[in-house]
Amino acid sequence: MKPPILEARELSVGYGAVRALERVSIDLHAGSVTCVMGENGAGKSTLIRVLSGVIQPTAGQLLLDGGAVRFADPRAARKAGVVTVYQDLALVPLLSVWRNFVLGAEPLRGRWLQRLDVAAARAAAEAQLAHFEIRVDVNRPVARLSGGERQAVAIARAVHTGARVLILDEPTAALAVAQADRVLTTIAAVRDRGVAVLLVTHNPQHAVRAADRLVVLKHGRLAAEMGAASIGINELTELMSQ
Repeated sequence: MKPPILEARELSVGYGAVRALERVSIDLHAGSVTCVMGENGAGKSTLIRVLSGVIQPTAGQLLLDGGAVRFADPRAARKAGVVTVYQDLALVPLLSVWRNFVLGAEPLRGRWLQRLDVAAARAAAEAQLAHFEIRVDVNRPVARLSGGERQAVAIARAVHTGARVLILDEPTAALAVAQADRVLTTIAAVRDRGVAVLLVTHNPQHAVRAADRLVVLKHGRLAAEMGAASIGINELTELMSQ
């Protein structure tokens, strides 16, 4: 296996006497999905915040391509190719799919008076969505998409912006079966494109289906780590609830 793109080594985060994370280590490899699971308060959200530059660890370090790195903020993480898609998706409901797709990185045309290159923006959105077999009308407002379609668009947009490491926070939460299936299919396509994926979910069935490796957190500590093929759904459910 190739060296990991992003490594977390013995990360700890404390808030006074409360230890949100305690010496947690995790490796994220290109073309692999690592699923982080745990009950509420296990430390999943804190881990995401550290990896994405929202907060700084009390102890431990991050390594990017083998070199120590510190993300001062989420913008620095994104610049390094570490992109997080939260549950709110950061999509603007009243804007079209293609407009959301290039928001903040709009292609421009014109030498003296630059303006948005609408054709290029639409083409970029269509090409990326087609690559992941996401069949939505790019001219349609995001508000008119299903929950699964919105998640898929947000994931494809993250890859379009240059994500080498993609962190997904509960992407299938509150989705119907068919919509969740669409999101899991998109995650598999992202993995096959060589992106390192960190998937946070409460759903053991989705975890076993999507992940290559499973990590279970309990009370801020690493409780278990294993290959997804080595454990069944019932065993994983029992492990999480112990």
